[in-house]
Amino acid sequence: MRFSLTLSIGAIVLAPAVDQFPVAAGVRLSAQEPDAAATEWRYIGGDAAHTRYSPLSQINADNFENLEVAWIWRGDNYGPNPLAVSRSTPLYVDGMLYTVAGERRTVVALDPATGETLWTFREPHTTRFDRGMRNGYGKGVAFSDVDGRGVIYISSPAFFLYALDAKTGLPLEDWGTPVPLPDFPQTGVVDLLPDLLRGWEPWESWDGGPYDPDFGIPRELGHITSSSPPIVVNGVVVVGNSAEQGYHQTRIEMVPGDILGYDTRTGANKWKFHVIPRPGEFGHETWENDAWQRTGDVSSWAPMSADPERGLVYIPTNPPTIDFFGGFRPGDGLFGTSVIALDVQTGERVWHFQTVHHDIWNFDNPTAPIALDVVVDGQPTPILVQTTKQGWAYTFNRETGEPIWPIVERPVPASEVPGESLSPTQPFPTKPAAYEMQGLTVDDLIDFTPQLRAEALEIVEHYRIGPIFNPPIETGHPSGQRSFVSCPNGATNINGPTSADPLSGILYVSTRRGCRSENIVPGQDLDRPDDIMTTGATIAEWAVLNRGDFRGPQGLPIWKPPYSQVVAIDMNTGEHLWAVPNGDTPDYIRNHEALQGVEFPNTGRLSYPITMVTPTLLITAEGAGGAAVLRAVDKMTGERLATVEIPAPTNTTIMTYMHDGVQYLVAPIGGRGSGGRGGRGAQFPGSFVALRLPK
Repeated sequence: MRFSLTLSIGAIVLAPAVDQFPVAAGVRLSAQEPDAAATEWRYIGGDAAHTRYSPLSQINADNFENLEVAWIWRGDNYGPNPLAVSRSTPLYVDGMLYTVAGERRTVVALDPATGETLWTFREPHTTRFDRGMRNGYGKGVAFSDVDGRGVIYISSPAFFLYALDAKTGLPLEDWGTPVPLPDFPQTGVVDLLPDLLRGWEPWESWDGGPYDPDFGIPRELGHITSSSPPIVVNGVVVVGNSAEQGYHQTRIEMVPGDILGYDTRTGANKWKFHVIPRPGEFGHETWENDAWQRTGDVSSWAPMSADPERGLVYIPTNPPTIDFFGGFRPGDGLFGTSVIALDVQTGERVWHFQTVHHDIWNFDNPTAPIALDVVVDGQPTPILVQTTKQGWAYTFNRETGEPIWPIVERPVPASEVPGESLSPTQPFPTKPAAYEMQGLTVDDLIDFTPQLRAEALEIVEHYRIGPIFNPPIETGHPSGQRSFVSCPNGATNINGPTSADPLSGILYVSTRRGCRSENIVPGQDLDRPDDIMTTGATIAEWAVLNRGDFRGPQGLPIWKPPYSQVVAIDMNTGEHLWAVPNGDTPDYIRNHEALQGVEFPNTGRLSYPITMVTPTLLITAEGAGGAAVLRAVDKMTGERLATVEIPAPTNTTIMTYMHDGVQYLVAPIGGRGSGGRGGRGAQFPGSFVALRLPK
């Protein structure tokens, strides 16, 4: 096992008050004060543990269907390119809501009872913003109490960090370092790039002129941005980042996405953790051929979580440059595609686990790890669970990093692509069992009718199907096959993050069935040197062509249903409790002419389910492309208890809060084109809807 450990839109307020439920001994529902935890939502994951749990229970199974729209807030007036889809989860703190809007990630404060905009903050324009690849991917903000003052922290697409007064939206006085650019505030801001680049040899030896804070990193060296907000833990603002998506890259140079820690009071940089180890650092030997000097892209684009009591922050990472070919970077490549526990005060590694060695499959860890207190074999155990694109829930003791149940190294297929050298083994969890199909075999193919089955078998003859970690093949492969097929293709992803019940220790996993077909072609065939998004200098020998042409017979999915599910796993035992399809069979499948008169089970939607947890309910939504509904679900059985319509489909996570004695549910809504409920998603671009009980 390659495991390493270092111990070292307006509404009238309702009258009823919140019901108070007892909390099991030893369970930490939130990292915040008990009175705040009862009513607020202080992290994008609800709490530092990222459980997406709230102790509020005014809304329950008996009254869920009575919910009505309290307000709708529209996000289509924030910049010249309105976002159809908001990916942000608002915070509710001290009587105010906070979120981001538009590609520029404008910070917005809202009245929680009416949805009225109270203040906004927008970063001045820069060229490095124009070069961003994830400008519209903002997932929200972070909050901290600093000497009795509420502070909002935001990392921008241009990669600046801001500290704003939570009541006014004004940049914090005497915080950070002035940025020498027009219109930038002279306080309350930190340019993150100098701290990221400091000590990095390609930058230190760069002879292309002085650092330009408007342009940012020279294109020849790479590009860095952010997609998730920082997390604040014990007086430290921990900042992750995001690079150019690996499946868009053709060149091998990229800046590493080092993790940065800043003092909440001053904005001073406290530490930097090298995600690609330098000489003398732990893991350096896993980068062969001196690839550490030029290769980057290891970053933490997904949200982070933390254990404030233990002073640990948990970092999920993604693969190194580039996806689907890594021949120029032989070795396992720490800390690519890993879970890393850092001491939040020093940034030192406490433990790590690499979930994929030498990752070329885009199997980045896409959601925040979840911290729970459970009882395993009769012993109280603090655990950390990382759900993955592979359909596994890797489970560790969150203090020591030791796997709770064995994770074994198993042989996987070798690559046939010239110059590629894959890891001969990969880590397979033995428990919990996988919650999504592992690879693709003929047994997984559609069998609603003999004809559809025969057509599916004919299709797969032209593709390299196989187990999980199926290796790519290049154009012109002697087999004559079009491309390889990688399954699963994002079993769990940021669109439907995992939630958990800290009272019972049950994990609620959102999973969507899917595969992707890719072709490996010479990098020079795809390289676009004049494209502003092109970074690096050396063209890779091979790069991935996103064909996306692996389709089922007659427009139907080629694999058997369910197409998406919510899976409940008891993390005290590692056993699956239940699994239910996400939503109902889509009309285009139910009414398909090839299926007339054919009986088949509920397939579920081809979308990621959305979940959050309360003491009495699992609350779900069908996600982008699904029906415009919220559902109350029995936590122990998965049974639907109640359903309420909303103006448009949800895009990502739901949250809840108690304001003036009234519990609200808030969901991001919107969509592109005509998807979902008669195209209503397109009528609410980048918007939020709040629901409450009637008077």
